[in-house]
Amino acid sequence: MSESWWRTGAIYHIYPRSFQDSNGDGVGDLEGIRRRLDYLAWLGVDALWISPFYPSPMHDFGYDVADYCGVDPVFGSLEIFDSLVADAHARGFKIILDFVPNHTSIEHPWFRESRAGKGGKRDWYIWRDGAPSGGPPNNWLAHFGGSAWTFDEASGQYYYHAFLPEQPDLNWRNPKVREAMFDVLRFWLRRGADGFRVDVITHLIKDEGLRDNPHNPAWISGRPEIEQLLQMHSADHPEVHGVVAEMRAVLEEFDDRLLIGEIYLPMERMIAYYGEDLSGAHLPFNFQLIEAPWIASAIGDLIEAYEAALPEGAWPNWVLSNHDRPRIAARVGEAQARVAAMLLLTLRGSPTLYYGDELGIGDVEIPPGRIRDPWALREPGLGVGRDPERTPMQWDSSVFAAFSTREPWLPLTPDWPKRNVAEMSADPASPLSLVRALLDARRAHRSLSRGSWRRLESCGDLLAYERIHEDDHKIIVLNFGAAAQLWPVPTTAPKLTIALSTHGDRKGEVVPATLSLRADEGVVLDARKD
Repeated sequence: MSESWWRTGAIYHIYPRSFQDSNGDGVGDLEGIRRRLDYLAWLGVDALWISPFYPSPMHDFGYDVADYCGVDPVFGSLEIFDSLVADAHARGFKIILDFVPNHTSIEHPWFRESRAGKGGKRDWYIWRDGAPSGGPPNNWLAHFGGSAWTFDEASGQYYYHAFLPEQPDLNWRNPKVREAMFDVLRFWLRRGADGFRVDVITHLIKDEGLRDNPHNPAWISGRPEIEQLLQMHSADHPEVHGVVAEMRAVLEEFDDRLLIGEIYLPMERMIAYYGEDLSGAHLPFNFQLIEAPWIASAIGDLIEAYEAALPEGAWPNWVLSNHDRPRIAARVGEAQARVAAMLLLTLRGSPTLYYGDELGIGDVEIPPGRIRDPWALREPGLGVGRDPERTPMQWDSSVFAAFSTREPWLPLTPDWPKRNVAEMSADPASPLSLVRALLDARRAHRSLSRGSWRRLESCGDLLAYERIHEDDHKIIVLNFGAAAQLWPVPTTAPKLTIALSTHGDRKGEVVPATLSLRADEGVVLDARKD
């Protein structure tokens, strides 16, 4: 049996509204992605994960789905999707779609029938009478603020929504809901999808008794309202693993497809989503690097703990940024973002690279009048807005960075005339050139794509580890600090030469008994026995 593509491939996450506009409306689309496939091939990624493009009223920009088997006109059509898949497959790319099974749009025909009590679909959503004392059925809160229950005047009951009131939750305890959603998976799989990233997979099953969530004693004023409660009964229910296994079984009807789960949980609970006997998600998304303090010792401990916790045969994965959390450069600064890129692309497992991170895009200021994120609008002043990590890709120094021919839906970075693909691809010392070189190294060296991982002794701001596959041996040393550092080479180490530096130089330099690292520098060392 051949090795699955996703074990060695690098995934590139595209937020379609912000990648490339092909029709001049200021919003990216599927045809825009198709036109940029040559760039993605040049960069060296292997799979494209595309955030939702389904028909939607866009209350949450596509995560409120009104039709699971179509394409919103903003993004194109099914025919354009087919062209994108065909052209991507011809170039060797895999296509991963965003599957949003926890909730639909309030405008989905299923919810309209459910609300009207027609077509036997009342139980396709979660409807309940109010509490005997009045008010919602329980104390559950919505992720974007307010109660998670909305009263429906016509029926006299409340419906549950983990997010916006315009995003009612499906009732995954209903077998008919499951089968309808599994048929959605089959629709796209037959159309050429190579896998799915499953949105908020932990939310699919709720406590059957709808018990109140306990209060969070650590919550402080100024934090999002959702954090006032511990999501003990509204998410991560033990029965959800059976649903994930059923999803996985649908994908097993097709050859070599990938199931990813979006999971923001502590490590031991996240690991459980691999499933019994690895029957769950192939890759429960590992967001530990997004949430960890950017300290060498803490990152090293985290990697060791994750490697030790993986079930036998499970394949690791790593993520630095996504469309919901601040970009890596916004969190650690541009200099350390280079170190982070080297970390991401030299760890054992499947890496996911977020569009624009290869340009070092950081925290883009969004003027109050241009805020689009519903969470930021519902809970202003808390710093929860997701617009800064969703700004348009910057292609060159022409008007609107060649993203569009008109003002984009979100602003560009202030330095876009220099921070763009055209400028950075010509600079061997740019973050773009670094990411491309790292992706090339992953393809060229089995130690980096398949090899074992072992932490090496280091101290202070340094993290060192080795990757080995047969006679292919690499050592990675990363300086997490803003001052130069020295790393004593182990006496047992073979001859070391620098293969790659985050600064774009030093290639071929022979390493003496002590390796000197500049501030914010990481290196990949080639270890060769004489």
